[in-house]
Amino acid sequence: MFSQSSSSARTVAILTLGCKLNQADSQALARELLAHGCQVIDRPAPADALIINACSVTHVADRKSRHLVRLARRLAPEATVVLTGCYEQNGSGHDLAQRLGADWLVANADKPGIAQRLLRHWQEQGGLGPGRKAIEPSDGLRTRAFVKVQEGCNEVCAFCIVPRTRGRERSVPIGEVVAEVLARQAAGVKEVVLTGTQVGNYGRDLGLCQGPRELLVALLTETTIPRLRLSSLQAQDISESLLRLWQNRRLCPHFHLPLQSGSDHILAAMRRRYTVDQFRQAVALIRRWLPDVAVTTDVIVGFPGEGDDDFQRTHDLCQELAFAAIHVFPYSRRPGTLAALAKEQVPDAVKRQRLERMLELARTSADAFRARFRGRTLDVLWEEARALLDGQPPLWRGLTDNYLRVYTSARDGSASGRCPGFDLTNRLLPARLGQPLGDGLWGELEPADDASPVRVD
Repeated sequence: MFSQSSSSARTVAILTLGCKLNQADSQALARELLAHGCQVIDRPAPADALIINACSVTHVADRKSRHLVRLARRLAPEATVVLTGCYEQNGSGHDLAQRLGADWLVANADKPGIAQRLLRHWQEQGGLGPGRKAIEPSDGLRTRAFVKVQEGCNEVCAFCIVPRTRGRERSVPIGEVVAEVLARQAAGVKEVVLTGTQVGNYGRDLGLCQGPRELLVALLTETTIPRLRLSSLQAQDISESLLRLWQNRRLCPHFHLPLQSGSDHILAAMRRRYTVDQFRQAVALIRRWLPDVAVTTDVIVGFPGEGDDDFQRTHDLCQELAFAAIHVFPYSRRPGTLAALAKEQVPDAVKRQRLERMLELARTSADAFRARFRGRTLDVLWEEARALLDGQPPLWRGLTDNYLRVYTSARDGSASGRCPGFDLTNRLLPARLGQPLGDGLWGELEPADDASPVRVD
């Protein structure tokens, strides 16, 4: 949940699908609505307005977007249903969304105006409008904040519709990013995730030679936020000059490098800008600088022309590189992309078989990475208490800097009772990692001086 305010406030549900860039947009929208006295939630529920920040990266994402529009209309027949995000930009989905019940269709570029448009709409109806006393965001927005540093993509990967839905690359000037991070710092945020469509290309449109490095130097110099995390980079973005910055422990040792395929033949067909060997070298360089780093990746199976040998190369490379997490997607034909015109489409049955094999490897790889840290004590940023399954008691959940999910008891803060307080929300505390649990590890809280919970070099 984002926040709660008074029971008389207008309620807005913001439902987010897809990438961290969408999450950054949703958080910015939530903060503006909260500042005008609204109650903002992040789950489908009856509300005065439901905003669907949708995705169109695959046909599955399209289907989820349509489902949320129908669900919103069913839950709140009188509400204002707003559809924004990449699905709205997809021409084939625009008219259908209106037929399903969306009242407003808002382009990505117009997202920043949604809150004010809603407030004016309610004011015209005699309800809540601009000018209410601002309130502070609750813990749901304080723990980890997504800050957009860049949007759009000038690359034209054969499978990807994002350049069409997000437009050309546009970077946020360094001074504005610093100001936003300082604002989140003042609000109590402990971790900022710097996100964009192509974070590695940050600053190219501003004339910066080493944009990502220059941005990180500015943030490390001008802010004191305990954790800074990059959402994603490409293999060609990795250099020793960049990695040297990770000597400052405020930078999280977690790199998401999309691989997509372990076959040079398929990478060329995808129009990716690296070879298998270059990708392998990038991972090796990261691990040479940061032994405990989490390297995560994306893989597409069933891309047009992918033969059994191509798939096996992908499987073998992922096994060799032992990723901390592998996000696996079956190729989805996107109208308007080069790959959609390819004649060598892989049959759905073959895609499913390859998907299952890669998912099994992903599970094994993630388990092996987590097992490396059992018995170690790492700082955990605790987020919230929730049940893993319905009917079970809630557990506190949090993240280490290298993106391990950690759980501990919510009864008194820890199984041992050594927690300095019941509410762990937004606290950075060390935990000794133990047995596997769900998608993470059990953690026993260690005694800590909460006045200085983070070591900063």
